[in-house]
Amino acid sequence: MPPAHSPTDGAGTTPDNDAAPADPETADAADAADAADAALALDALLLEAARGPRARLLPVGPAARLALGMLRRPAAAATAAGRTVGLLAELGRIGIGADLAGPEDRGRVDGVLGRLRRAHRAGRSAALDLVDDLARDRADADRLRFAVDGLAELTVPGSHPLLDPDALRSEPRAAVRSSADAARLLLEELGGALGAVLGSDPGVTRRTAPRLPGGRAHLEPGVETATAPGAVVLRTAAFELIHHLPTTEQVAEVPVLVVPPFANSYALVDLAPDRSLVRTLVAAGHQVLTLSWHPVQDPSHGLDAAAAALVEALGAVERICRSERTVLLGVAGGGLLAAVTTAVLARPERVAALVLAGAALEGGRDRARPGAGLPVDEASVRSAVAAVARAGSLDGRTLAEVHALLDPAALIRPAWERRYRGTERAGPGSSGTAPDPLRAWNLAARDVPAALYRDLAEAALSGALTRPGGLTVLGEPVDLAAVASDAYVLAGATDLVGGWQSAYRTTQLLGGKSRFVLVPGSTAAAVGFGSAELRAGDGPVSPGNPADPEWWRAHARRHPRPWWDDLVDWLAERGGDTVDAPPELGGGRGLHPIHPAPGTYLAR
Repeated sequence: MPPAHSPTDGAGTTPDNDAAPADPETADAADAADAADAALALDALLLEAARGPRARLLPVGPAARLALGMLRRPAAAATAAGRTVGLLAELGRIGIGADLAGPEDRGRVDGVLGRLRRAHRAGRSAALDLVDDLARDRADADRLRFAVDGLAELTVPGSHPLLDPDALRSEPRAAVRSSADAARLLLEELGGALGAVLGSDPGVTRRTAPRLPGGRAHLEPGVETATAPGAVVLRTAAFELIHHLPTTEQVAEVPVLVVPPFANSYALVDLAPDRSLVRTLVAAGHQVLTLSWHPVQDPSHGLDAAAAALVEALGAVERICRSERTVLLGVAGGGLLAAVTTAVLARPERVAALVLAGAALEGGRDRARPGAGLPVDEASVRSAVAAVARAGSLDGRTLAEVHALLDPAALIRPAWERRYRGTERAGPGSSGTAPDPLRAWNLAARDVPAALYRDLAEAALSGALTRPGGLTVLGEPVDLAAVASDAYVLAGATDLVGGWQSAYRTTQLLGGKSRFVLVPGSTAAAVGFGSAELRAGDGPVSPGNPADPEWWRAHARRHPRPWWDDLVDWLAERGGDTVDAPPELGGGRGLHPIHPAPGTYLAR
């Protein structure tokens, strides 16, 4: 039975350096246990999106098998009865105030909301314990845990007016509004997971807006997000290349090319005028260019087409900046693409270094923490690939819904608070504060072409990137061990897909030296907003040194500085000489500004 059900907070609560570390030479035997452990974190999320929110919140098959097992095994039924009695007793203690309140409830122990929250925690814990006790199949247990955690996060007392007695009592208008109306709004805002999605086919592209809280939330590109000055200097059917305006007369010789995720825009690295990784790098004297994917890709375009597009962009960057080397900064799937493309270049030295944020290239999932991975099996992958192929693409709206359900506390519950307190803007011209930029970025997910989905899912199923030659891209076998460039690998301590351990094992696949950085919270939040601190080792990480992520974590040190500043220093050591900034955007060598940043593809 797993020892705990709450996610760790990683960089904020890692063990002290004098804790007994694991043997760095001990192999992780679970890494190659079965096909499920060969799943890339990215593609596990894509598989979940093909299944849809219904499969995550309502795992009918696993629940039915668990119930049938209780009927067939008297001992299991007795265990369930014991857990139920224990829960009822705990609820009774909570009702009379005999229990100990949690830290967030101190000062309101006798309040109705405080009791509801403690009862909610008790019910969640009892449900997870019951799953651990009775689920005999590991995949079923994972799915049931995910469902319990998801439903628990969505029903935290106080997160929605229907679940907040204090709000109903103190706000006359909310009290007048019927409970039925509040329930209807709640069901609508669960993304249809408990309503409209129940009748939809997995993988089928829907043409309606996301049904998440704040689904109407929108940030205006170039005004509220993606505001770093620059211009589109190259436009193809696959991407626009944006050259950001230097703010220093002298710049680093080696430019930085940002490769965004397959299903999301590059706006994450330029999230808001006062929170922008692009602006930070430009201010530090780096030449920064970003790819902006076309929002509607050809369904037949797979990983080969994406790699060819990146090679074309890389050639343009070299021409613009008069440099034979470029740093590739890939986010999530963009990191996977950057690493794979580097591996098949005729001259890999064209890539001076890799920055991989939230890119888990290695198979394997952290089994020690419920919710760290997502079950993947061959039948599920084949079914999902077939469904997406019929539709022509994976619906980006479904992807946004599933992504939000993975982290309701960050992507759903805050929206309820803003919506029902009247503080979130519903659309252009309306009053209220702007929606959270990270949530708006997530809601703007794009469709993933069927061929690309197929390539990623099949690579995940076979663990192709863990074996030299296991995957062929642009006609060349991929061997990540041949990528000798240094790498900066970033992971969030609370990443719920794959876990930070999976991202760490990326350092064991690449042939060069890596700096692995663990930050509090999620990778997406760290990329978008930066971080107040980070955890890193004293020296670089290389294959086998150390092989075990927990050993690394026990010996890594906490640094009270933003990871953006750490990255700036790391890039400075690999930026080459200092040269004059290009005379104009586009470099003046046949490429010229054709549209102001953020371009036309992001705005669609």
